Amino acid sequence: MRAGFVGSAPKGQGAARICLPVPAPFAKRAAAMHILANPARFLKLARPLTGWLFWAGALLTAAALAAGLLLAPKDYLQGDSVRIMYVHVPAAWLAMGGWTGIAVASLVQLVWRHPLAAVAARAVAVPGAVFTAICVATGSLWGRPTWGTYWEWDGRMTSMLVLLFLYIGYAALADADRERGGEGRVVAIFGLIGAINIPIIRFSVEWWNTLHQGQSISFTGGGSSIDSSMLWPLLASALGFSLLFASVVLMRMRSMLARQKVEARMRRMTA
Repeated sequence: MRAGFVGSAPKGQGAARICLPVPAPFAKRAAAMHILANPARFLKLARPLTGWLFWAGALLTAAALAAGLLLAPKDYLQGDSVRIMYVHVPAAWLAMGGWTGIAVASLVQLVWRHPLAAVAARAVAVPGAVFTAICVATGSLWGRPTWGTYWEWDGRMTSMLVLLFLYIGYAALADADRERGGEGRVVAIFGLIGAINIPIIRFSVEWWNTLHQGQSISFTGGGSSIDSSMLWPLLASALGFSLLFASVVLMRMRSMLARQKVEARMRRMTA
């Protein structure tokens, strides 16, 4: 079944209208994407969702960390130092996922000019930077007993550090663009260009000789090399941190929209 895209007839040919066929799935996706284009409609959904995500994430994270740090067995080679992974691995996933979200929102902003895309991208920057810093710090702490050093300039560690600098640069550029009243196109382009680093992080352990271990969990059919007694607390921790991440992003988006509303009101009062 197809939906129609209606356009005006060429000038001088009366009131005829042209109906161009549009695939129904595309039309549905486009309609769904613009449902939340109205900030008021978005805020109506975001207000209760923020609290639900936060408390669900906090409880799940606390339970997962308790299981991972206190109940899960220690590794037969790394000992208790392996328990750092219950924070390190979710932080790494969210660091990469956060910038992926920035890139997707930037693309939506540039192509479809969705009114909330820029807000969403900028809301991700700070929590993304925080989780990237957590990933770098916990990775360094984990490396000392495992590799004998806190830092090594190998592909995975260096590309993750680059991601941290990208987050910081993005946040600074976004603030500068907002202060000068820019449209955010430069910020969006920066978000897209920075996405080049994501596959570099992902495949760095395969492209270069590195101290960092290879992929232990595969969601594309490769299974997991981690024992189930350690895997389930890890996945629960990742889900809990993801819910917390989402709640923080929603809180920041609500704050940004409120600030925009206040600034618009102040401009009308001073006009």
